[in-house]
Amino acid sequence: MKVSAAALLILTTAAAASSALAPLPPGPPSNPTTAEKVALGRALFFDPILSRDRTVSCASCHDPARAFTAPQAVSPGVQGRLGRRNAMTLVNVGDRRALTWAGASPNLEVQAMIPLQDHAELDMTPDLLRERLTADPVYAAQFRAAFGEAPTVQRLVQALAAFQRTLTSRGSPVDRYQAGDGAALSAAQVRGLDLFFDKAECFHCHTGRDFTDGLAHNNAMRVFNPDLGLADRTEQESDVGRFVTPTLRNVALTGPYLHDGSRATLRELLETYNDGGEPNPNADPLIHPLGLTDAELDDLEAFLHALTDESIARNPAFRPERP
Repeated sequence: MKVSAAALLILTTAAAASSALAPLPPGPPSNPTTAEKVALGRALFFDPILSRDRTVSCASCHDPARAFTAPQAVSPGVQGRLGRRNAMTLVNVGDRRALTWAGASPNLEVQAMIPLQDHAELDMTPDLLRERLTADPVYAAQFRAAFGEAPTVQRLVQALAAFQRTLTSRGSPVDRYQAGDGAALSAAQVRGLDLFFDKAECFHCHTGRDFTDGLAHNNAMRVFNPDLGLADRTEQESDVGRFVTPTLRNVALTGPYLHDGSRATLRELLETYNDGGEPNPNADPLIHPLGLTDAELDDLEAFLHALTDESIARNPAFRPERP
């Protein structure tokens, strides 16, 4: 099995970057990670106490068994209200600098406020959050242990962020292949790897150790998109339909795909890219027909499955402490 020189160079560079950056940073100076914060954040993440009607939690949209995503195109929040975008994976989210599909949050602490207050998600207010957590003696004690003070919204989002920074994934077959285990990938997966970094041109946007450039692109998946994407923030016509490149780690577990969940399977997604998408005035110039054969699509899909880290679903630290 041979891999192109370009693919080997990119994989080797990504592996070196992973080694250089491991272990992951323990948190920003404003919120250094501690065991107490992580324990509190873990409890809160799985607890519907954070939703107005106490029916949904963070984990309702970010299930560990699905690499912290959800099986729906868009997830239901309180009273069954539907959001407008597909739930993104939280795996390795501590590495990201542009969070949400439109890059609306610079860090996890800021990002946590969006679903907490969104009418279609948890639909809470700062006052109600503080009242509920203060009235719960277990949480009141955990906040004192973690922060030395009573519950506040600022401390709540810091605890959630501390837990999310522990959600790391570096154990896929591709990681083992990068580390020198030539048997970690099948022949089809090696061919798919070569396609990924050559004819299929995936590497332009899906680069680095998490297979994302962290930038917003219009991938021409729709002629007209009612979701403005990055233009929600910039109000620039050229940003309409641009969304941040998602990580491909554990991608076989995270369907349905794209910001609107409009592609049900990996194969459907790959075939759309192979066709060159749909006419769109803001389409990224990288999007064009690829000319991949069915056999090549098979190999490319096999490679993407090799980015699955099976330990994500089994790691007890990523599950609620009590069912």
